[in-house]
Amino acid sequence: MTTMPAFSSLRFDRPTAETLAAEYDAIGRLLDAGDLAGAVAAFDLTRRRFDSWASLVHLQFSRDTADEAAKAERDYADALAPAAAAHEVALKRRLLDERPALEAVVGPYVARLWEADITTFDPRIARDLEEEARLGAEYTALLASAQIAFDGQTLNLSGLVPYLQSADRETRHAAEQARWAFFEANGATLDSLFDRLVKLRAGMAGTLGFPGYTPLGYRRMRRTDYGPSDVAAFRERIVTHVVPLVASLLKRRALEMGWDELRAWDEALIDPKGNPDPAGDHDVLLERAQAMFEALDPGGEMGPFFAEMTREGYMDLRNRPAKAGGGFCTSFPTVGMPFIFANFNGTHNDIGVFTHEMGHAFQNWKSRTLPLADMLWPTMEAAEIHSMGLEFLAWPEIGRLVEDGAADRYRRMHLIDSLCFLPYGACVDHFQHEIYARPDMTPEERHALWQRLEKLYMPWRNWGDLAYPGKGGRWQAQMHIYRSPFYYIDYTLALCCALQLWLGSRVDRKGTMETYKALCAAGGSKPFTELLAEAGLVSPFEPGAIVEVVQEAEAVLLR
Repeated sequence: MTTMPAFSSLRFDRPTAETLAAEYDAIGRLLDAGDLAGAVAAFDLTRRRFDSWASLVHLQFSRDTADEAAKAERDYADALAPAAAAHEVALKRRLLDERPALEAVVGPYVARLWEADITTFDPRIARDLEEEARLGAEYTALLASAQIAFDGQTLNLSGLVPYLQSADRETRHAAEQARWAFFEANGATLDSLFDRLVKLRAGMAGTLGFPGYTPLGYRRMRRTDYGPSDVAAFRERIVTHVVPLVASLLKRRALEMGWDELRAWDEALIDPKGNPDPAGDHDVLLERAQAMFEALDPGGEMGPFFAEMTREGYMDLRNRPAKAGGGFCTSFPTVGMPFIFANFNGTHNDIGVFTHEMGHAFQNWKSRTLPLADMLWPTMEAAEIHSMGLEFLAWPEIGRLVEDGAADRYRRMHLIDSLCFLPYGACVDHFQHEIYARPDMTPEERHALWQRLEKLYMPWRNWGDLAYPGKGGRWQAQMHIYRSPFYYIDYTLALCCALQLWLGSRVDRKGTMETYKALCAAGGSKPFTELLAEAGLVSPFEPGAIVEVVQEAEAVLLR
């Protein structure tokens, strides 16, 4: 394993409009001289440098959204991104003019990606893209600014999570009241932000010649092997096969707990004994995770890779004020090392988000030597297989990360939680399809739409006296809806595949881990459905795929 530089030592040259223009002029001269391979190599290096710099800029903003210097640099990066995109698209257009020769250098799939890319940008939408990024960052900063008075403390949204999962019902209720009071107080701002984003995206689609934002959104997600009709059919199968099972599981939980009726604030408490806690704090989890990864991949790469991430500081897992919420994995393509960002809060979510983001990180590291920047990450529905897959493949050793004696309870909770997620993920996707089909909806109509879809996908949901989410405000807490349109069904598609890995590991633990590692190494070298076929997984778009995994999960849970 090659030694990576410490994260604290990372420095990337700050590009300017002038340096970008000079670099792309040089690439153009290589093409003029007939050096296609040389031009592609120079193009790839330029993109890797820009992406490494931009990744670090946006990461540092997420680590402290109140840092004025970090905000200024993020604004600079967001303003420069359209100029970089203009150069990229212009060059891709020129390269695609020599399609057979180009495919001989980059392969047919990357050429297909570029073919989609050139339809998603035009200099006429450059200012719109900059504004879209600015509005998305405003949403992130608004949620990160939450200062919620609760239990004698001032908490951010991540810090409130342990109370949302408390074994005490009144505590959960009070925590949900505090959470939604924040969203209600900022509801008008959140509605305005989203309204501007939707209209901005619809306007960009019109400028680019699309009939609406949906086809543009799919192309921005680089989906080349399926479309909205495939996704709609998948959502329908979730309604048919998953919603009844989840409803049954929740009804059983209410009976076990002695609740008169399941309320929204009860759903996060999955285990009747209380959701299992992590084995310890941040330092304890990292120490035990090292042993876990070594045991999961004996003599392999996972343990040494994690040790290097820890040693060189490529993780930021502690929750703190002004830190952006959630978790993600980013990377620096000139370095070949990913970075994990999360907000530990002392609940089982720490284990889930940690194994999830580690899956992303391991994939990116495994595919770091692939020849083109386009191959380092797959499209997002494939990428989420690596993350959700590792959540399940970690099961045999998960006891190392969970409080003593609670490993079986954690596994059961994780499986139930995964099944419960499928309807929610489909609801988020369906909501976005209807939003962009009718971009002129009023805020009230959008809330009513969520309310209607929530009843379809989560008919058990009862908000009780929580008026704001009860009127359809729940979606405003979902970052992807604001910042990454159409990026959410990816989780449900990937979960269908991750559950297949789980089933395989129950029969052949070692063989399934090797399948997983090979899938990680393939990175983004192929489209989603081809990666699945190569790994021996059934596409979620096959009618029987979700039925089989759900039936197996049900059999395990009802055993």
